[in-house]
Amino acid sequence: MSALSEKVTNDALSLPIEFRLELVDMLLKSLNIPTKPEIDKLWAKEAERRIDEVDSGVIQPRDGEVVFDKIRKRLRK
Repeated sequence: MSALSEKVTNDALSLPIEFRLELVDMLLKSLNIPTKPEIDKLWAKEAERRIDEVDSGVIQPRDGEVVFDKIRKRLRK
């Protein structure tokens, strides 16, 4: 960690909690990562896509336990 980033970190940690929460919120927004509602919307879209694939016969569902058993066996090798 550079001297500047260490100073900024120490200064931020010395702020009252309400200001630290605001700072965290601003920093997270600056990363442009999806928010929970955006993530939920993406998962819903993915679920609908998968349902459509099963309904149309594009893919055949497999029993989850069978799939996990195969994975466990591969990992043991």
